[in-house]
Amino acid sequence: MVTDCGIVTTAPYGTWASPVDARTVAAHDGRPSYLGLVGDEVWWTAPRPAEGGRRALVRRRPDGTEETVLPAPWDVRSRVLEYGGQPWAGTVTERGPLVVFSDFTDQRLYACEPDGGAAPRPLTPLSGTGGGLRWADPVLRPALGEVWCVLEEFTGDRPTDVRRVIAAVPLDGSAAERRDWVRELSDDRHRFVTGPRISPDGRRAAWIAWDHPHMPWDGTLVMTARITGEGAFEDIRPLVGALGTDGPDGESVAQIEWAADGTLLYVSDRDGWWELWRTDPDDPAASHALCPARQEEFGGPLWTLGQRWFLPLDNGTLAVIHGRGAATLGILDPVSGDLVDTAGPWTEWAPALTTHGSRIIGIAAGPHRSYEIVELDTCTGRARPIACRHTDAVDPAYYPRPRTRTFTGPGGREVHAHIYPPHNPGHTAPDGELPPFVIRAHGGPTSRAPLVLDLEIAYFTSRGIGVAEVDYGGSTGYGRAYRERLRGQWGVVDVEDCAAVARALADEGTADRARLAVRGGSAGGWTTAASLAATDLYACGTISYPVLDLTGWATGETHDFESHYPESLVGPFAEAPERYRARSPLHRADRITVPFLLLQGLDDVICPPAQAERLLAAVAGRGTPHAYLAFPGEAHGFRRADTITRAVEAELSLYAQTFGFARPDVPVLAL
Repeated sequence: MVTDCGIVTTAPYGTWASPVDARTVAAHDGRPSYLGLVGDEVWWTAPRPAEGGRRALVRRRPDGTEETVLPAPWDVRSRVLEYGGQPWAGTVTERGPLVVFSDFTDQRLYACEPDGGAAPRPLTPLSGTGGGLRWADPVLRPALGEVWCVLEEFTGDRPTDVRRVIAAVPLDGSAAERRDWVRELSDDRHRFVTGPRISPDGRRAAWIAWDHPHMPWDGTLVMTARITGEGAFEDIRPLVGALGTDGPDGESVAQIEWAADGTLLYVSDRDGWWELWRTDPDDPAASHALCPARQEEFGGPLWTLGQRWFLPLDNGTLAVIHGRGAATLGILDPVSGDLVDTAGPWTEWAPALTTHGSRIIGIAAGPHRSYEIVELDTCTGRARPIACRHTDAVDPAYYPRPRTRTFTGPGGREVHAHIYPPHNPGHTAPDGELPPFVIRAHGGPTSRAPLVLDLEIAYFTSRGIGVAEVDYGGSTGYGRAYRERLRGQWGVVDVEDCAAVARALADEGTADRARLAVRGGSAGGWTTAASLAATDLYACGTISYPVLDLTGWATGETHDFESHYPESLVGPFAEAPERYRARSPLHRADRITVPFLLLQGLDDVICPPAQAERLLAAVAGRGTPHAYLAFPGEAHGFRRADTITRAVEAELSLYAQTFGFARPDVPVLAL
């Protein structure tokens, strides 16, 4: 057969030749994030897999040239909540840009004036207690000579010995060795806080707060305070939101911003979807929705601090990211409720908006485009990439051709998924052969799988292996009721929904029932391991930096942020300790009888290596083929090019050995 791409070779699924190699996947891993403006310049952090996985701070000058601000090994990344948050803030002084940032290595705040050529200077001290002092979501206050941000302070050696407050750090460096010279602005009545948002007149501050056992998508409070002339907070009180006595009773406020008229804009799910609201801080009972009854999400889960799903524009309209199972950029008229979406190839916008006059700048991708920085001119309606522009690493003919589908799960419930069939312009399979398929469970589990170009998926689909990304019950993007399906049912609903998609693909003849695999990382690693222990549907699985032992999580084996998360996902530990044991893959290891690959970062404090090692001990001597790859210097999620390359090739080798096809182009994984 001959096509426009040349001769098409008939070969079994899984054996197809592909230009998408593992090193290409690794080189393009990650995306730009933490976007902001410094004067007229756009700044962001960018992944550097080839530089040890650091995050570089990058600026785009007005003439369009890009420049890395800080050389290696500077790593602009915060460890607050372990998942981090906005790690930098900038402004322009008479000497040029002034930037304050958190460095990953020691977690100190530093000030940098890049145009002056001087090295960054520390603003905060080190602490030898536990995880030390950490900082995130900064707001510069030049008139006071300070930066205001979240302080996460460890008070002991346990991961849960920690407190968080909003603090003021002097910009002159006087607190670089003096913790007592850091002013605390908020009290520590709440376990978790975001950085402050300052009203246009400078007289009020607002922030989001919540407490254990709630996660921020269960229930949060918007706190407000008056700012005194000396820069202190007084009259601290809640404004809107609700923690609730139980997760379903709460109200999750995911973002707040001040409007020019002094009202407060916020995203709340009080009506079952994250919608935009406006309130008067002096009369919160007068709150009203700006775009009600659309049954779409205008926000998302607050996994990191400083996410921005909306921002007000100078003309009174709002830039909003919204959608159902997707995230599109639109312009909302808050008076009429009219909403106009941006044209272009971008179907997924990250919650990282910034605005400048009539311009909106964001980070966006699509099924055939990687994440890039895009500028929308609201006066002309023109949108264009301005930085991190997508370039085709390989011939785009090898990119997958995904489609979004809705399947039927147990009890007739809807299960959403993105299906990526095998695709390669130079190959076709023999008549009658069905392809192997990998079911991918996303992390979180309170998250979702975006429909964007992912070279790791292309790595498999271009070789003749299909991929299905499942937004199982508990995923975001489909309203609170869909999210709450996982309440008390983690390890049940997620496993069932992934299995429902796998079975449906096999029943309809899309996938080979005998060659199904399941894989996932973090909470997706939990779902993968639980699936292998609960069903004989899958021939193998890839388990990455997983949760494996809920009892360990409930007794101090993870970080503070998620230490009470299983109370909503499984139930209170004190009331149902046997359920924690019964659900955990570690305690059902005797039921795992198919080959699996276990991948683990040795520096992971969220899902520590101890859990992976206990699983290995539990399967030892049982005759279950498996492999364990542990990576020094990697934490929760892999960032280094060599690690990503090894992990991707090992996963392919697992499938080749299990599904019965040859892949001489990758090292053989010893099982």
